[in-house]
Amino acid sequence: MLASFATAALVALDQLRVNTLRTLLSTLGVMIGVGSLVAVLSLGDGMERFTRDEVERTTDVQSVTLSSRTGEMVEGTWVPVRDAPVFGRVEAADIARDVDGVKGVSLAVSATVPVESPRSGGRREASVTAAMAGVDQFSRAELATGRFFTRVEDARDAPVVVLSHKLAADLARPRAPEQLMGESVRVQGAPREVIGILAAYRGERSYAAIVPYASAPLLAAASGRRLLPIISVRATRIEDVDALRRSLEDWLGLRYGQRWERRVEVTTMARRLEQATQGVRIFKWFMGAIAAISLLVGGIGIMNVMLASVTERTREIGVRKALGARGRDVLLQFLAESVAISSVGSAIGVVLGSLIASGAILLIRTQTGADGLAPALSLSSVLVAAGSAVAVGLIFGTYPARRAARLSPIDAIRHE
Repeated sequence: MLASFATAALVALDQLRVNTLRTLLSTLGVMIGVGSLVAVLSLGDGMERFTRDEVERTTDVQSVTLSSRTGEMVEGTWVPVRDAPVFGRVEAADIARDVDGVKGVSLAVSATVPVESPRSGGRREASVTAAMAGVDQFSRAELATGRFFTRVEDARDAPVVVLSHKLAADLARPRAPEQLMGESVRVQGAPREVIGILAAYRGERSYAAIVPYASAPLLAAASGRRLLPIISVRATRIEDVDALRRSLEDWLGLRYGQRWERRVEVTTMARRLEQATQGVRIFKWFMGAIAAISLLVGGIGIMNVMLASVTERTREIGVRKALGARGRDVLLQFLAESVAISSVGSAIGVVLGSLIASGAILLIRTQTGADGLAPALSLSSVLVAAGSAVAVGLIFGTYPARRAARLSPIDAIRHE
């Protein structure tokens, strides 16, 4: 059986070389289908990896966060949660005192407000976070120069600020961002001394600043809406994160009653990663399913070409059968030709899809500045695309092959 298939494959390759133009035309649909599928899967994998890296870069793997829910879905309708708790220093202190396995607690709230440098005249809308001292343990932020504010500065709402590297660079232009150190910048019109600048990182594209938590009322007034602070709780060890999450859930149950889940969301980094990447995965497979439709169109093209080939080679089939070839041999030959066509189209499609994905990523990076985004052509994506193409060749080549195998030798030889 193996020898018969090998012989059929060699004959199929010879037949493809004889009809080069027809082969190229018949592989066109498969090429487009596989290329589209590879491009979509490669883009999706790259976006998923980029999203995962961004979450991991900005989130502490040892922390659990508590955030107030703003609404919930009730029978398909979004209903605001009006009794959600507003966390503050009291709740943060109670958690640090009452919950086991806590290494540290932080409280933070964010709003978008203007930040400007009176000296250089630079002005940017930035995401300003008011946080308790020690926030650097949770944000995984590293300093390029300077320091974070102390507990004393946090308690008395010292007029200090830590800037992201991108924000500092834009405010200081044309000077170096480090030259802002010690200078005064205005955050929502209030002067603050720059005491630290965060380290730059690949793909940085947002303007951010950190001020003491006592400045939270200023951010709330600037945003014109109620801001809901988030509590971050750090476990003593990374192995204790799940135990800490359960302890926090017990604390919430005692504090807010049995239905606390509708008012507060408890999130670990694993959960954040899942939430961040779930939408990307759904989009990837949805677009992949659409791209796979073109593979079916390519399969129909292969079937049409193979049917035409059977008609043209009817006399050849009759002669082969008259000389002793079995129907199974003819079936294998035409199936091998169909699979060969889809395999050639698949190989070209993989290369084409890789080029399309690289070009699309380059365009996205140019438009958005997401330097960390890159195509991720995994072996599984290639195998899915190539395997689908071979399966299409087998499925759509079966009918023409069976039709050729069932031809009567006498009638086939008489065919004009």
